[in-house]
Amino acid sequence: MPECIFRHSLSPPLNYSLHRDLNSRWKSLCDDSQVPDETSAAAARKHILLFAQTRSGSSFTGQLFNQHPGIFYVFEPLFHVQQAFTNSSSRLQRALDGRALLGAYRDLLLNLYNCDFSFLESYIRPEPQDHMTGAFFRRSSSHALCTPPVCQEGGEEILAGQLDEVWCPKKCQALNLTLASQACQARSHVAIKTVRIPEIGDLRTLSEDPRLDLRIVHLVRDPRAILTSRMTAFAGKFRAWKIWNATGRQPRYVDLTQITRTCRDIEYSVETSLQKPSWLRGRYLLVRYEDLALNPEEKSKEIYRFLGLDLHQRVLTWIAHNTNGTVPSSSEWNYKYSTTRDSKATAQSWRVHLNFDIVKTVQSLCNRTLALLGYKLVQSVDELRNITKSLMEPRT
Repeated sequence: MPECIFRHSLSPPLNYSLHRDLNSRWKSLCDDSQVPDETSAAAARKHILLFAQTRSGSSFTGQLFNQHPGIFYVFEPLFHVQQAFTNSSSRLQRALDGRALLGAYRDLLLNLYNCDFSFLESYIRPEPQDHMTGAFFRRSSSHALCTPPVCQEGGEEILAGQLDEVWCPKKCQALNLTLASQACQARSHVAIKTVRIPEIGDLRTLSEDPRLDLRIVHLVRDPRAILTSRMTAFAGKFRAWKIWNATGRQPRYVDLTQITRTCRDIEYSVETSLQKPSWLRGRYLLVRYEDLALNPEEKSKEIYRFLGLDLHQRVLTWIAHNTNGTVPSSSEWNYKYSTTRDSKATAQSWRVHLNFDIVKTVQSLCNRTLALLGYKLVQSVDELRNITKSLMEPRT
């Protein structure tokens, strides 16, 4: 049985009883992971879901699946469902509650895991004609959609990592969804990344579906780092936070739910996993982004052991070439979404840029979440800026 990817002991400022309770529950969860035997499961088709929050390092982590030649990887296909619901009529919006949206998400995931892209066509705008579309969200983030047989122009450039948001649609023209379906069927496994499903409990029906062998990789990140990344990537939406960060004064109109909702969803999901429900046993793995960023090769091997798959050399080569930050970002898009970085520095960069007043606020709002995930609180500016001192509880 592979080693548990995330095991830690909690320390003050939590009270002793909480510390003892969480530590014992984590140990129990790790010891009872019930990962299926690798030899018997290796040949079976896996349906992999990278389950994460926005700006938690999911684009970077998704490349661990995208680079594997036997995995058909799709980047955020639920975007199209969300857009269709958002752009529907106001009357329809009132009729469609969150449960309906989640139902549509699950239906699409089920269809995509079965390599059926026809269900997706009803959500893409403008609507595909003859199963052809030029509006597939972030197509370039999927090697399978930019290489033969889906795109005859793709190939060596992508394998060499010479891929950006513009190259694939320009070279490959419109996406043939019929060919995409065929390419999906030709690969051994399917992996999908999403940041649009709030809680792990929303995935229960998929996990229990006998037609799937669902494996959930739950990626989490320090909420303080998530907020910092969102302030950079979505400057308009987080304008009040940016003003607060620059001035040290909290605007009255700052929307605290932009981080509290994130912490709540993470906390509920982790708490669900700690209860070890039967529908998650052997199907769920919790991964801290920081652990992956600090030790990408080691953690990638652990993820693949959990999946019961061999880690292809192409994945290891990508890790070696894309975690030292030697390739400069050439555009604003690359700055926001590039997966080429000094991963160790990226994991800590929030500590240099985030105002201490905001840090204290997030720590107060998300205390329980930080504790569950093993992230330490800081009590001073000096402690915050001293990046030589880790803010993560070490694995035992």
